[in-house]
Amino acid sequence: MKRKTIVSLLIMTATTAAAQQNPLWMRYPAISPDGKTIAFSYKGDIFTVDANGGQAHQVTTNPAHDYMPIWSPDGKNIAFASNREGSMDIYIVNALGGEPKRLTTNSGNELPITFSDNNHVLFRSAVMPSAESIIFSGSFQQVYEVDTEGRRPVMFSTLPMEDISINSNGDILYHDNKGYEDPWRKHHTSPITRDIWLKRGDTFKKLTSFNGEDRTPVWNADGQSFCYLSEQDGTFNVYSRGIDSNTPQQLTHFKGNPVRFLSSSNDGKLCFGYDGEIYTLDRKGTQPKKVEINVVADRNDSELKRQVVSWGATEVSVSPNGKEIAFVMHGDVYVTSVEYQTTKQITDTPEQERDIDFAPDGRSIVYASERDGVWQIYLAELQNKDDGLFCYSNDIKETRLTDNNITSQQPQFSPDGKKIAYYEDRGTLKVMDIKSKKTHTVLNRSFVYSYQDGDIGFTWSPDSRWLLASYIGIGGWNNADIALVSANDDGKVFNLTNSGYNEGNPKWVLGGKAMLFSSDRAGFRSHGSWGAEDDVYLMFFDLDAYERFRMSKEELDRDDKARQEEKKKKEEEEKAKQQAEKDQKNGKDKDGAKVEVKKVEAIELDTVNCRDRIIRLTRNSARLGDMLLSPDGNTLYYQARYEDGYDLWKVDLKKWTTSKLMKGLGGRMVADKDVKNVFVCQNNIRKVDLMSGSQKSVDFEAWFNFKPYEERQYLFEHAWRQVKDKFYDSSIHGVDWEGYRKTYERFLPYINNNYDFSEMLSEMLGELNASHTGARFYANGPSLKTASLGLFFDETYNGDGLKVKEVIKRGPFAVKNTGIAAGSIITAIDGCEIKAGDDYNHLLDGKAGKAVRVEFVKSKGKDKETVTVKPIDQSVLNELLYKRWVDRNRHFVDSISGGRIAYVHVKAMDSQSFRTVYEELLIDRNRNRDAVIVDERHNGGGWLHDDLCTLLSGKEYQNFVPRGQYIGRDPFNKWTKPSCVLICEDDYSNGHGFPMVYKELNIGKLIGTPVAGTMTAVWWERLMDSSLVFGIPQVGCRDMRGVYGENTTLNPDIEVYNTPEDVIKGYDRQLERAVREMMKK
Repeated sequence: MKRKTIVSLLIMTATTAAAQQNPLWMRYPAISPDGKTIAFSYKGDIFTVDANGGQAHQVTTNPAHDYMPIWSPDGKNIAFASNREGSMDIYIVNALGGEPKRLTTNSGNELPITFSDNNHVLFRSAVMPSAESIIFSGSFQQVYEVDTEGRRPVMFSTLPMEDISINSNGDILYHDNKGYEDPWRKHHTSPITRDIWLKRGDTFKKLTSFNGEDRTPVWNADGQSFCYLSEQDGTFNVYSRGIDSNTPQQLTHFKGNPVRFLSSSNDGKLCFGYDGEIYTLDRKGTQPKKVEINVVADRNDSELKRQVVSWGATEVSVSPNGKEIAFVMHGDVYVTSVEYQTTKQITDTPEQERDIDFAPDGRSIVYASERDGVWQIYLAELQNKDDGLFCYSNDIKETRLTDNNITSQQPQFSPDGKKIAYYEDRGTLKVMDIKSKKTHTVLNRSFVYSYQDGDIGFTWSPDSRWLLASYIGIGGWNNADIALVSANDDGKVFNLTNSGYNEGNPKWVLGGKAMLFSSDRAGFRSHGSWGAEDDVYLMFFDLDAYERFRMSKEELDRDDKARQEEKKKKEEEEKAKQQAEKDQKNGKDKDGAKVEVKKVEAIELDTVNCRDRIIRLTRNSARLGDMLLSPDGNTLYYQARYEDGYDLWKVDLKKWTTSKLMKGLGGRMVADKDVKNVFVCQNNIRKVDLMSGSQKSVDFEAWFNFKPYEERQYLFEHAWRQVKDKFYDSSIHGVDWEGYRKTYERFLPYINNNYDFSEMLSEMLGELNASHTGARFYANGPSLKTASLGLFFDETYNGDGLKVKEVIKRGPFAVKNTGIAAGSIITAIDGCEIKAGDDYNHLLDGKAGKAVRVEFVKSKGKDKETVTVKPIDQSVLNELLYKRWVDRNRHFVDSISGGRIAYVHVKAMDSQSFRTVYEELLIDRNRNRDAVIVDERHNGGGWLHDDLCTLLSGKEYQNFVPRGQYIGRDPFNKWTKPSCVLICEDDYSNGHGFPMVYKELNIGKLIGTPVAGTMTAVWWERLMDSSLVFGIPQVGCRDMRGVYGENTTLNPDIEVYNTPEDVIKGYDRQLERAVREMMKK
């Protein structure tokens, strides 16, 4: 509690004061050309302050997020990025304030870089590269120039040039972007790190050669030297060097946090950010000077936002009497009536609760909560014996059941209500006696692995003596089994399935005499390592139950008659017993909700022969969701995805007929006691009648107290703790992770939005020097997305309209006879004329997939013609540009090799990519060629390394020859000839793993550039605030020499680089070298 009190005081101090002396997390400082004023972003607005310090002046006050200010050369205006229209656009405003003007209108994100002169702004955005270049579309941003009147942007550079600085001669300094890596990653030395380049005219020269990060160059006043940021001494500091010198001079010597956002005035005064504050350096032998800043501004946020919410539920638990539902909404626990909207809030914390479960008597709820930095188990219990329902009670007591510093999650009551089972340390299955709080371990975590929270599980037997649990044995992560675990402290564990396939989702059925589960043992497997289709199975622990299940309808009728008399007698005895107990009970059951917990006789389990008693219940394998079996065992309900989404299916197990019960029902199904209704949670809560297939909404009104500052504090602690618990290297790469927590935690009181918060999390996660990490904020985008016509336009044309340079194959103008070709001029869209220089993006907003009238004039014509086409969205455009890139590469290989060498590209490490490679390799056009180039450049990863290497390592051992005719060979499903793999810096994750394994197995040569070591499996966790995601690299891939792929650079056998000039002109020297090498075979 002491820690939380301190945090609350910090937040109160930072947020209640109207004036903030020396605030933190001031970002993107930029010094004015005359060196007198600094612009910066703080809490989503733009401020300026005297370069010597003082009271800051607020330039923008919009609720939107404004950041990245840059100065015009005359110092009169500031351009910045803002999401006022949903996506990041470029705006310009007078440096003294006023109403900003929007300069860009595309629905993508545009981010400012610099002014090229007083009237033009350079910005970066991912739209489409030039027609001539060999840029891989979708991976890189281009640089565009827009005038300060907001007219049509024009391409400045097809290369991804970042942090551009232009001197008086027009020479350009910039740092490159070789491919994907989180921009806030630090301390790495690898092929992906940035270098600084000089562009002089049409020639390019790389100026830095340090194997780590060199960024953000700014010209010095002499125009022959520059300052920049580099990690040469282990963290980002400021360096200076001449453009013809190889000896840098270190100007700052900060430790710990990085120096960011370097800018320079005309006379060489430097400005930069460090440790959340702003510094200047006048270059006259002095030390950096911190700018003391006082921010006086009205608040645009609050510490508490009270809301009534009727959606957003993430999990549910049904009470034993079926009258109320416990659910989690934004990390708090609620209980609502099934029939009415009456809703009771059980927890009200900025932290997260989850894993809710009703007690068998309905009078308590157990859940996990991450308070004080650790997940623990809590119990909420009705205190008044007359209360039967949580949703009407005002006397509920919460008790903490576990009390340690070890993660404890996923609690479940035993059916007798005396114990709970839960996972400790994300794998150790524990059982606790609720009354005594004593615990014992029933399954050691060495036999279980949790990749993401909640992906393993267990379920109690009806007699509370056994658990069915996730199990991998030794090394079975990719071949998951189901274990039977004794709930007693006797160490009994039986691997029930033990099949080598993947089994999961076990459920006790038929009174504990059988187990319902899913398995992929009979399903079609993905063409590539991307899973398989599943089926539903029954495993019987009882021989009599097994025999009865297999009886015919006639045999069942005869057996039922024999049992009917005995059943009737037992029911009468039970009814009399219940009436006696009802007469003797104390207190009032005013809600009619009391549930008696019946004693269940011990179940006899035959585990010796249970694998011989398995019955497949589904006849068509599928991607399965959840499943349920009726209590009598006659009906199976299961979710399957045969088309777009999951549907609910019903199998009559006596007639063996299958029918679709309901369309569009996915998610965990929570059944009531009699399995007559199920409840499904998908933001709202739905009640589904299994008899009729009808459904209705279970409405709720949840009071929710949103405390943004306290929630960000919790989310910060959660992310920090998750890394500590789950990072693949238990030493966390040797970093001082506790120290970094303190370093970054102090910025929280000065952050009021998720843009800044995700950036701060990324800065902290960047200290890990690891791939697959950083935080992402997915803001609500624009309501209308800008569509594309699928055309390249002539950027040199400056007349009215848009001059077509190329019609993209497979695009809107290529799939029908439109008459538009290279040289045609589009004059109007939907009747709106396009004048010279006019921005036309707004004419295509919201038009993807909709009919649009395009007026044009043919290249040699004079008369206007009209055609109707359907524009495409950006993702479709990127796919068309990708196919165009592949087509061009294939043609290039054919032209050089004379058709001897095949070419295939591996777009991603997924099933569809594998199918494409398989198809291309073994089609008639390629299968008899001499060799193949497997191009995996710009591959972002997935999981396909073993499949590709197996495919490429075939050895021919026989031919198929009827009557002397050669008709095929073995292996017929593998490539049996020479191959090479083309690689580049932009290969990531399994894009690094595949060529790494290919080289390890000595299949062929790697050609291209070195690849950064990123072969690590990641969990991208969506936070309680679902707009935020962060990554944890948590499964390292270690070779047989004990070396991890992470941070181990993969070097090619033949090293070849494409120069900037090559890329712009469309010459692929890497691909040409691969062709020449394969032609030697």
